[in-house]
Amino acid sequence: MRYAPPGLCVNDFALLDDEAGTYTVLHLQGPWTERFDHLSMETSYGRATSTDLVRWEPRGTAFGTGLPGRFDQRAVWTMHPFRHEGGMAMFYTGVSGLTPGGLPLQAVGLAHSDRVDGTGWRRHGTGPVVEADGRWYRTGEHMAWRDPFVVRNDDDTGWVMVICASDASLPVERSGCVALAVSEDLEHWEVRPPLISPGDIDELECPVLERLEEGWLLIGCVGATNSFEAWSAPRLDGPWERHGPLGPSGAYAPRVTTAPDGARVVLHTTPRRVGLTDAGARCRGMLAQPKTLVTSGGSAPRLQWWDGLDGWLGAETVRPALHALADVDVERDGDEPLEVVLRTDLPGGGRPSLTVGCHGRKLWAAGPGGSRLCGTELPDPARTLRILTVGEYVEVYADEVFVLTTMCYSGHAAPWTVSTPATTRRLPVRPVRLPDQDRDDASAVWPGRS
Repeated sequence: MRYAPPGLCVNDFALLDDEAGTYTVLHLQGPWTERFDHLSMETSYGRATSTDLVRWEPRGTAFGTGLPGRFDQRAVWTMHPFRHEGGMAMFYTGVSGLTPGGLPLQAVGLAHSDRVDGTGWRRHGTGPVVEADGRWYRTGEHMAWRDPFVVRNDDDTGWVMVICASDASLPVERSGCVALAVSEDLEHWEVRPPLISPGDIDELECPVLERLEEGWLLIGCVGATNSFEAWSAPRLDGPWERHGPLGPSGAYAPRVTTAPDGARVVLHTTPRRVGLTDAGARCRGMLAQPKTLVTSGGSAPRLQWWDGLDGWLGAETVRPALHALADVDVERDGDEPLEVVLRTDLPGGGRPSLTVGCHGRKLWAAGPGGSRLCGTELPDPARTLRILTVGEYVEVYADEVFVLTTMCYSGHAAPWTVSTPATTRRLPVRPVRLPDQDRDDASAVWPGRS
């Protein structure tokens, strides 16, 4: 249900697909470390393939840093490859070094390939093709010019690029914006003022543009909240309407694709902790399983459970299961606070060590002793909850919408129970079948405490 290359962590990624039904993911990769070093880490792209967006097979490294003296000599960051003239074009972030203040100098480059499988890349020249324009964006200390995403424009007459940037007219701590550049040939670009500049975001990373029947959907990651939000507009020049969070804190770097069943889905990353303990530092992590992207019905975009995962679920049981999914009828217990125990301090039972709680609009997850791991306030009291655990990873859907995610390395597998102040009952679960359950390396799914 999740993927990382053997012994490494995954960060931002891109998705490709071909007519034969094979998906390819290109992703930033780096070692597990307590302190993230943005120059010594993420100096190459890993590659993996899948036919179902769930089981991924590692295929090695596909791209790396440029030669000494070039704009991408120190690191290569987020990329966007897409089909072009029988092969592929890829815009990507290059880091040449550091500013005097020790921050990375970023620019956007271009590479081409005659293939469509994410390999065989050759650079377009030795320098970047798009750089920050100081009329609108910071170019020195606290600059940002990364995470390019390229689409055809509204009239299909040219190209549009959106980039993570820093609005020079705003204070640094709230200058995160989505920059805009346009081109007729993918090689010569005109930088323009920001597409959106909310004025209350520190970093607006990994922008994604998705064309809808009624216009455009823009998804962008918010650094301070470690989540992503959504905007929509009838045309690229706006007006843009902000819809707020599309995913909960902990879900990051989204990409949109079409699943084998035809559904439009979002994949994203999720973090892990160094040492696989609750005390470990958060680090780059794994690629999470798809969610269905719903953009119709006159409401804000939302993410829901993707039915394509149902084939990985077993028959209902009340036996202990470390990797499992269950549905909870919250309305059954009225207005009473409710707690679902997923793991306990002893094998098969004991004191709770991982729980999901719900009371009215409040939803939370807790670790040993009731220590709060995360929480959120729902727009309305939940009627149903869907809870998924895969190793340490926890997801919660409220009334079908993806609203909470966390990680917890404490406890042992136990029968799931639902408790209110008055009652406790067993909760049937559907065990999750892991795609690579025999995998044994640093990136394998946490196997639970022994």
